[in-house]
Amino acid sequence: MGFILKVEGPETIELGLDSIMTVEYETDTPNDSNARSTDVGATLKITGKILTATDGDNADDTMKIALWSLVPAEKAHCYRKVTLEVISADQVVRKIHFPNAFVVDYAERFGDTEGIGEFKLFIKQKKDKTDLAQVEGGYAV
Repeated sequence: MGFILKVEGPETIELGLDSIMTVEYETDTPNDSNARSTDVGATLKITGKILTATDGDNADDTMKIALWSLVPAEKAHCYRKVTLEVISADQVVRKIHFPNAFVVDYAERFGDTEGIGEFKLFIKQKKDKTDLAQVEGGYAV
């Protein structure tokens, strides 16, 4: 199984099959509600490897994600279009699209023995635009 992440904004950010390790999609509603709540949120938690450039290859776009995480709320480009594809056996199992996503948390971890860094990205769809989020899947690549 593999993952492809594309973030569209002032520049395009792309992370591919060799970078992303895990993805967690969640629809979030209040746990204390006694009926279906109108307070619905959609989130993605993505973990992956920070790949360095070797043998003329390009480095991955995690630096661009780190810079996106620093954009203040006052700037319009803190919200970006995010598309994540979950691919298995040449099939798109899930395609999740957030047209107004923002970074909630971003973290990087480096060790002196692994030889590679890891990142954790937590993004949300803007809550008043949750109805624009899309979940598709079940078709060939």
